[in-house]
Amino acid sequence: MTDFDSREQFEELNAENGFNDESLAADNDLVMEQILDNINSTPIGQVLKKIASLPEVNQKRILGLRQEITKGSYDLNNRLDIALDRVLEELTT
Repeated sequence: MTDFDSREQFEELNAENGFNDESLAADNDLVMEQILDNINSTPIGQVLKKIASLPEVNQKRILGLRQEITKGSYDLNNRLDIALDRVLEELTT
């Protein structure tokens, strides 16, 4: 690795070889733009898109359901079957 006496020498050498902060920033922007354009066509991109479209969590409802589960008054097995059926249906459509 080459040592430079000053930052100016480093920047001069980069400028001589066509490297500067602006050209690197433009290259980074282009790469990021390509990633964003292609993300919707990948499986992980499609999953992230579905997750982003989910509704917000209702904390009061969650606390109420936790209390019912703790008391044993919530039919967890039946609810899990329904939830799994819905997830599988969403994944297959």
